Amino acid sequence: MKKITGILIFILLISTLGMGCVESTEDTDASEQEDILLAEEQSELYSQKQERIDLVNAAIELIDEKGELAFPEFREKDSQWYNNNSYITVWKTEGIRVVFPPKVSGEGGSVLDLEDYNGEPLGRMIIDTALSEDGEGWVNYYWPKPGETAPSKKSTFVKRTTIGNETYLVHSGFYVNDYTYNKNLEDIEDINHFGEATIRNLINPNRVDMGLDIDYSIAHFIIKPGDFLEPLIMKNPETYYVLEGEGILYIEDVPFELRKGQLVLVPENAKQHMENTGDVDLEFLAINEPAWKPEHEIILE
Repeated sequence: MKKITGILIFILLISTLGMGCVESTEDTDASEQEDILLAEEQSELYSQKQERIDLVNAAIELIDEKGELAFPEFREKDSQWYNNNSYITVWKTEGIRVVFPPKVSGEGGSVLDLEDYNGEPLGRMIIDTALSEDGEGWVNYYWPKPGETAPSKKSTFVKRTTIGNETYLVHSGFYVNDYTYNKNLEDIEDINHFGEATIRNLINPNRVDMGLDIDYSIAHFIIKPGDFLEPLIMKNPETYYVLEGEGILYIEDVPFELRKGQLVLVPENAKQHMENTGDVDLEFLAINEPAWKPEHEIILE
């Protein structure tokens, strides 16, 4: 997946330069700061991080007011403290779990040697963050969502507080994948077999359940040696980036040789077809804007 990620960044850089978005530093510094602040305000991921911080701070305020009498309130289901996958957890700094709403029977147990899905020392990471000079911070790790066995990326905000002479740490986290589109190449399903090509959807806002504020799509094509991609016309421009192999792309019957690392833009409404002329799979990314839909494609006989 690292290869795919690097290529996408490369393509985005090319697009940015092509649109003339490079301006002088003097003209853009102020506006860039404003854009960053606006983007943070509009980002669901940013909002979720802020909600975790606010929830932990509110919990600490309640602890400051009520001490340990606040703990039963954190266990109340469908409250501001405990709702679905959102909840407050309280530990002692020596590694004793004091409040854990999803599994109250686990309270009183030691979490000092708790590890995440990948074997990282999660318990010690959380405690060390709370005992740091700042007394707070974020811990990122992998943990299965409730009812699932596969791990998901989770980000937790932890902060230190006290009740009398006892030091506690309060934390609350969220699953990052609920707010970002995150796929591993090996987990992506085949969406079509077009002629002799296998097509895999990397990203398409028309093919996912979550709302994606984009209007482009990226598909991963694989054409076996000696096979071909049948003639077609796309109503929108289409960009190909070759990952592996070699072949020939015909645009209006004009041949263009394909090789690893090559980027080709096919104009809108242009007739095109492709064949693998090498000894290994011809792999490439197909980028469409607007995002691919069946009605954008005309298959030729």
